[in-house]
Amino acid sequence: MTDLRQRMKDLADQVRMHRHRYYVLDQPLIADAEYDGLEQELRALEVAHPDLADPNSPTLRVGAPPVDGFEKRRHTVPMLSLDNAYSENELRDWETKWRKLAPDAEPRYAAELKVDGLSLSLRYEKRALVEALTRGDGETGERVTENARTIADIPLVLPSDAPERLTVRGEVFLSRKRWEALNRQRDARGELRFANPRNAASGTMKLLDSREVAARGLSFLPWQALWDDTWPAPTQTDQSTAMALLETWGFTRMPAQAFGSMEDMLRFIEAQAEGRLKLPFDTDGVVLKVLDFNVQQRLGATDRIPRWAIAFKYPATQVTTTVLGITWQVGRTGKLTPVAELEAVEVAGSTVRRATLHNADELARLGLKIGHRVFIEKGGEVIPKVVALVPGEEARDLPAPVIPAVCPVCAGDVGKTDEEEVAIRCLNPECPAKLVARLVHFGGRAALDIEGMGEALVEQLVASNRFSQPWEIFTLFLEPKQGLAYLSGLERMAEKSAQNVMEALDAARFKPLARWLHALGIPMVGARTAELLAEAHPSMEALWVADENRLQAVEEVGPKVAAALRGFASLHPDLPARLAGLGVRPTPPALRDLTGLPLSGDVAVVTGTLPTLSREEAEAWLKRLGAKVTGVVSAKTTLLLAGEKAGSKLAKADSLGIPVRDEAWLRSLEQ
Repeated sequence: MTDLRQRMKDLADQVRMHRHRYYVLDQPLIADAEYDGLEQELRALEVAHPDLADPNSPTLRVGAPPVDGFEKRRHTVPMLSLDNAYSENELRDWETKWRKLAPDAEPRYAAELKVDGLSLSLRYEKRALVEALTRGDGETGERVTENARTIADIPLVLPSDAPERLTVRGEVFLSRKRWEALNRQRDARGELRFANPRNAASGTMKLLDSREVAARGLSFLPWQALWDDTWPAPTQTDQSTAMALLETWGFTRMPAQAFGSMEDMLRFIEAQAEGRLKLPFDTDGVVLKVLDFNVQQRLGATDRIPRWAIAFKYPATQVTTTVLGITWQVGRTGKLTPVAELEAVEVAGSTVRRATLHNADELARLGLKIGHRVFIEKGGEVIPKVVALVPGEEARDLPAPVIPAVCPVCAGDVGKTDEEEVAIRCLNPECPAKLVARLVHFGGRAALDIEGMGEALVEQLVASNRFSQPWEIFTLFLEPKQGLAYLSGLERMAEKSAQNVMEALDAARFKPLARWLHALGIPMVGARTAELLAEAHPSMEALWVADENRLQAVEEVGPKVAAALRGFASLHPDLPARLAGLGVRPTPPALRDLTGLPLSGDVAVVTGTLPTLSREEAEAWLKRLGAKVTGVVSAKTTLLLAGEKAGSKLAKADSLGIPVRDEAWLRSLEQ
């Protein structure tokens, strides 16, 4: 029993310490998921052994006491915390519990993204903003009104149809783009980086000089409205209506939300697991709320949490771990990329042992040394990245990583091929690591999508010294039986697997020309540029003889891209004929009859975050309606499809007088 009591005390002390560092100092030592684990263990022990529970346990509080420097004010209505759920079963258990308290209530919900920022409560009197309080400990917050007034998403005065007295609660956050810009500024000043946008937003709101706050570009998204009794009482509306009203009064509406049954909520949660990674700000879950305000009031709250709401948390995308070493990878262009070898840790549902560091300059910016504890993050990238050192680590005397003097694979010379670039590259044109990376790209999903041609097979192909260029894999078809026998003889390649690879290669010979141009690995020619080049030059032979002036006439192709393409063609002048001799017949772009389509003749660009469509979906929709889609706003652009947080492209479109449309307009064209 003594050991159990001591464990509960140790957990309580850890939770208090980490809360203080997270909420007050903005210098967390562990990631959110690790903190959640500590708090969950403490809660479980308190439930199992209530006689040993500390009456002052941190689990009975929300947040941490406010810091000195701002006036403290009590919240009129406490800002409660939320219980967390990590599975469908936990959500259904929550539904079962609240329905026992209100069995006649219809189980309908609102689902909103759980924005990873700083909670803020705004109070309006006579429709003017008079006070902004941080959450603080849930009962008392810090008065940060002047800082709140600098946030563009927060209306200073509400319109005449709004109630005279209103409290709006929501999340202050920093977009990833602004966070990256702030970290670049801090790098230049030799200051410690912000580990994540949440820390940056929280630290910004605690600045005493509101002019500095204004310069950082914070944003605000509301998630609750509390009415005064003199205007439609909350019992006469619901969460959906409330959020719609806030939008009409000048607040930004949550870019992704849903309303309906638990089944609808589960579908929304599943969709947002990937969809949220495309948003310009961080989210770590979805908040489910009983839709009807009258039912919310009937359910009430405990001293810590509302019974009518719960937060579903996605697997952590940021955790802390230790750097065990630094290795260097060689890419298909010879670029040497440092990779952190990590103590194994779970991130977003998978075990991670490596994280990218991009280049040597990134190592210097981070001040990273072997043995440091770091924050690593997995967002839209396949490979996680090192974000920042854990506070205090920079003072440790540890061995520094060594920048390679020769290629780590072939021992060839390394250097810069362009004085303006940061990267160092292997200069050996026959480096086997380059060929491995080029072949992996060549057969990858974004290029020729050759099933079975993964890294394990590619390494064996390169080790055999049979191929010196990616496209030479098609020489296997010169003698198909011998080609099949060669593949079958490789390690872990049964005859059936070898036959599948041969069939995938056979199909790849007739893939669209744009995919072939992207697969070749021409410098500066990505998937979009390849599509535009294929439309303008519908055969490889035509593209190979086009001069730089003709190439630059293609949308989005400038002098550097044209020079890179001409340089590649001069290195491989007979490639079109060589491919034809191997039976490769890339399919030219299909010519569509755009006559009569609503957007025929238009040149469109998509920017910002649309309410329901991803950028790729919106671009496909525009093309289906006859538009040509590009990625750059220019004098040739005829319309801009813009969503929330549109930036420089919107400003340029306005300056050029280009019409700006929204998703609703796009959808109306097919009605």
